[in-house]
Amino acid sequence: MKSAAGYILLAGMVLLLAAFFGYQSFFPREAIPYDDDQEGLKDQIVFKFSHVVAENTPKGLAAQRFAELVAEKSNGHIKIEVFPNGSLYSDIEEINALREGQVHFIAPSTSKLGMLSPQWGVLDLPFAFPSREAALEGLNGKIGQQLLRSLQGDGIKGLAHWPNGFKQITSNQGPIQKPGDLKGQSFRIMQSDVISAQFSRLKAKAVQDSFNSTYKLLEEGDVDGEENTISNIYSKKFYNLQKHMTISNHGYLGYAVMMSEKVWNEQTEETKKILLEAMEETTAWNSRMAFEMNEELLEKIRQNSSIQIYELSPEEKQEWQAKLDPVYEDFLQEIGKNLVEEMKELRVKYE
Repeated sequence: MKSAAGYILLAGMVLLLAAFFGYQSFFPREAIPYDDDQEGLKDQIVFKFSHVVAENTPKGLAAQRFAELVAEKSNGHIKIEVFPNGSLYSDIEEINALREGQVHFIAPSTSKLGMLSPQWGVLDLPFAFPSREAALEGLNGKIGQQLLRSLQGDGIKGLAHWPNGFKQITSNQGPIQKPGDLKGQSFRIMQSDVISAQFSRLKAKAVQDSFNSTYKLLEEGDVDGEENTISNIYSKKFYNLQKHMTISNHGYLGYAVMMSEKVWNEQTEETKKILLEAMEETTAWNSRMAFEMNEELLEKIRQNSSIQIYELSPEEKQEWQAKLDPVYEDFLQEIGKNLVEEMKELRVKYE
């Protein structure tokens, strides 16, 4: 019995070997199609870029353009994976995620960076930039460069400023024409003591919460309104939840693009060169596109929404400025006297 079982086992092994070698001869190794898409993937460098706004906003479009330029300049050797809409981290979480190496690029609103250095509050001062020309001079000049350098102490490499545009006010209580019209209302704002102080001066309640919480706060009536750029109001459809919008241009909203300094230092000189070149080209493109996009989207809101839009006259804007100008003095020491004075000089130059 044992002998018969042994013969059966041996015969089975012979059949398996014959089948294997027969398969090999029928499908020779050199005949297997070659997938050139896999070539070099083991050596590909992949970075994650996390942000919290929609893809069709100035920041969303700039992040995608940056990714495309990096891929082009590196012949696909460097890949930037873009994660929009807070799909990885909220705007409150992303700075810690960068520090911990969970993501490699972020572009938080500059208002969030007060948690790193109070100097960033200078960009939240009311009516800081009277025009896009003033904003670009400030961001590309001494003010902007000083702010990016301030990140080094936190182990962060500041790469660029990406402007979005100027902020407007929306509300279900309105119309809002004079500073006193905000009294008693509540507004979602970014995490910024400077912005909070402005709403306090207007006798309004400021609710600091994440960007992606704004729609729910408005929908459920937890706040009366919010402040934002036209592109954000349009992309997140805040205009469907609000009855009134005032074109005030009362504040600036932009983003600082950054990496972990540790991750930056780990890159080769060639990789750094490609990233910087792509960032410089993207920033120049974004600086042209962002303001124009806000103007175009305002017209779309006018055409496709029932929201009532009021635009402050030059005289009304002066009244708002006079009401909010004391905020400059309130934060003179915290932000830094020299930085606040530089912003004042820039404002006067373009008024």
